[in-house]
Amino acid sequence: MTEPRREPDAPDVSRVVADVDVLAADLLLGGAARDALDTVRAHSWMTLVASEALLDDAEALIADLANRDLATDWREKAEATATLVEHPDGDHPALASAAHGGAAHVLTFDETLRSAQTNATVKKYVTVSFTPPDGFARLFDPERLYPEVVGDAYPGPDCDPRA
Repeated sequence: MTEPRREPDAPDVSRVVADVDVLAADLLLGGAARDALDTVRAHSWMTLVASEALLDDAEALIADLANRDLATDWREKAEATATLVEHPDGDHPALASAAHGGAAHVLTFDETLRSAQTNATVKKYVTVSFTPPDGFARLFDPERLYPEVVGDAYPGPDCDPRA
């Protein structure tokens, strides 16, 4: 597979971070969170980026809402499928994952992350879009983006998002 093209220090539009709430909703509820992440999982040229801290928080939430065994199984799969990045302790896990992983998108239900104030503050350090999962699922167009990112004609989804 061809590496995605991007400007140095520019976020990579094919790299996505899902906040803790979206990761848990994907597993436990489906809906918009699953639709958004299925878009990422259905394309080998797209990357889900996460940190250990982000996965720790999501695993704890899943264990709280469901059970420890499901959370442990989810964690194993998440570690195997996501691109893991490191960031300093104490940083917001989703934001830091995006910053250290070169991701252009953070999927979140958290309205404080999607606020104008947060965007203005964060923009000084990193260019990232905070998007609710339903907005991402509705507006993200892999067919339009593929020629820009990879450089060829869009072949369609090439992965089973449920695998």
